[in-house]
Amino acid sequence: MIRAYKFLMRPTVGQAISLGDMLRDHCSLYNGALQERRDAYRHASKTSVKYGQQSGQLKEIRSFDPERQGRWSFSSQQATLRRLDKAFAAFFRRIKTGDKPGYPRFRGVNWFDTVDFPKDGDGCRWNSTPHGPVARVRLQGVGHVRVHQHHRVEGRVKTVSVKREGRQWYVILACDEVPAEPLPATGAVTGIDMGIAHFLTTSDGEHQPNPRHSKRNADALADAQRELKAFGRRKRENRSVKHHRAVEKVARLHRKVRRQRTDHAHKSALTMIRTYDVIAHERLSIANMVRTPKSKPDPEQSGAFLPNGAAAKAGLNRSIHDAGWGVFLGILAHKAESAGRVVIPVDPRNTSRTCPACGHVSGKNRTTQEKFECIQCGHTANADQVGALNIAIRAGLVLPDVA
Repeated sequence: MIRAYKFLMRPTVGQAISLGDMLRDHCSLYNGALQERRDAYRHASKTSVKYGQQSGQLKEIRSFDPERQGRWSFSSQQATLRRLDKAFAAFFRRIKTGDKPGYPRFRGVNWFDTVDFPKDGDGCRWNSTPHGPVARVRLQGVGHVRVHQHHRVEGRVKTVSVKREGRQWYVILACDEVPAEPLPATGAVTGIDMGIAHFLTTSDGEHQPNPRHSKRNADALADAQRELKAFGRRKRENRSVKHHRAVEKVARLHRKVRRQRTDHAHKSALTMIRTYDVIAHERLSIANMVRTPKSKPDPEQSGAFLPNGAAAKAGLNRSIHDAGWGVFLGILAHKAESAGRVVIPVDPRNTSRTCPACGHVSGKNRTTQEKFECIQCGHTANADQVGALNIAIRAGLVLPDVA
């Protein structure tokens, strides 16, 4: 199986400067390649530039600018060009499917935070000082950077990535051939219903509270964003020390919320994996669930619009993002693969409207957010538990009689 490891790097002052230079030069390469594609297509000939052509120019670029582009790994620069090529491939794919195209954009230095090395040993070397007291990663143009390795790396290291988050640097290792670690069987099966009032509810009726990390940190984040807004929009080189501190404060609070959400997802998934052998969940399309409602023009008044519930939908969208369903389900699938458990995604349609006792489907069955009462057979239960039961039944799991 494939697994990724993320470790905090502890560079020296000089190494941190070199890492920043590496990101800056890769960002410049990305933007230059994007500009070349734009200019070529805007020409009367409508020329289309491909990755192979731009990769073939790297040798000349490196020899022309040895102090900047020539310092870094050739393979990592190819990976940056592939990153642009994937962005264009996704752009054309969205055009064909009728989605919003989203033309690839130029990246600012603050928005380009990752450099990939496609192969361990080519421009980088994980555990470059194996006999030393601490782990280190060697990066071309930077040197041997100390790494805080808090977990043993298993399998074979395939790719290495360097990522900047605020003022911290991380190394991410993608490994294959990682051995699975199956857990002993428990014989228990369940279905889970994801929600807002409760983070999840099992078919056994167990509710897990929603931590609402963004909501708990909303006041502090709002204050920090107001302080940042007072400085206005300025280029990085024109910002004062206080402006930089305000930017870092906002980024730090966002990072805190993201880490809290990921930590909660890991702990919740681990509890589920240790308790159940088979877990069924809804196959959620979160991108569709958080779409903004379309505007409703007023036919009687030109330029006016009718109420479309956008404010209420925005609040619901914030709650869905705050719950982090996608993060949790991705982590759950990964942990299940490693532990030898089975995770079954099912179609979520009408799971909260179907009576698990008689199978009657009606929107009137769910009288409130919490209460379910079948209008045909009179079966009553918690609405979230009913959804979890229907998910388990739809997945073909054997459950106790609910009648």
